[in-house]
Amino acid sequence: MPDPTLLLMMLALLIVIGALAGVLAGLLGLGGGIVLVPAFFYAFQTLGYDSPQMMQICLATSLSTIIVTSVRSVLSHNKKGAVDWQILRTWAPGIMAGAVLGVMVASSLRSTTLQMLFGCLGIVIGLYLGFGRAEWRIAEAMPKGFRRAVMSPAVGFLSVLMGIGGGSFGVPLMSLHGVAIHRAVATAAGFGVTIAVPAVIAFLTVSLEPSARPPFTIGAVNLPAFGVVIAMTLLTAPLGVKIAHAMDPKPLKRIFAVFLILVALNMLRKALGQ
Repeated sequence: MPDPTLLLMMLALLIVIGALAGVLAGLLGLGGGIVLVPAFFYAFQTLGYDSPQMMQICLATSLSTIIVTSVRSVLSHNKKGAVDWQILRTWAPGIMAGAVLGVMVASSLRSTTLQMLFGCLGIVIGLYLGFGRAEWRIAEAMPKGFRRAVMSPAVGFLSVLMGIGGGSFGVPLMSLHGVAIHRAVATAAGFGVTIAVPAVIAFLTVSLEPSARPPFTIGAVNLPAFGVVIAMTLLTAPLGVKIAHAMDPKPLKRIFAVFLILVALNMLRKALGQ
């Protein structure tokens, strides 16, 4: 039986993490994974769970929450006719294949390697978030044929290695290929579903050392973290939306970009044992 004091500490940390992720999601339109993965990592580490497979638990648990938030988001966007189902249908098979491959690779890597990958990719995302421009273009239509066959699995693969949904890679990809930003955001929510569902199913079958797992972890998915974060996100996301409508979100995005880069750099520092 887990220590009740430890469980209460874990619950308190998860409530704070879920509340913060919900506010940021509503405020900046970002998926929770980019916040949840490092938050889970530092929380579980603080509670004394610091195994060579800790990052797998953080990635899998983050992706489990993305199933709920992405489904909710895509249904909401679809009511407004914003989802581009043609893009989603044609990109989904490759994204799902890449997601499953991502779980296979992530399951075989040590936590420190996954920390380094998260840190490097997090810096790239932070730089784009801080300095990217909506008018940037590399083409006027989404890739097809061979390019889509290569790029769609890459989106799923890289997203799983970071424990994130479709927004961080999908929105820039579509925006750079001439998709209007509101359609890109809506369709990327669908990317999140196609990434998270197969990835979580695969992560539930991953075998981890029992002594290294936080309480109530099945496969690599921590159930209390999933439940508490989903509940808190649903409660606090409307607050983030309200704040976003009351002020200009652009400087806030730049502030968050700096925060994300600092978190990513700290991940790299920890992975390198500094």
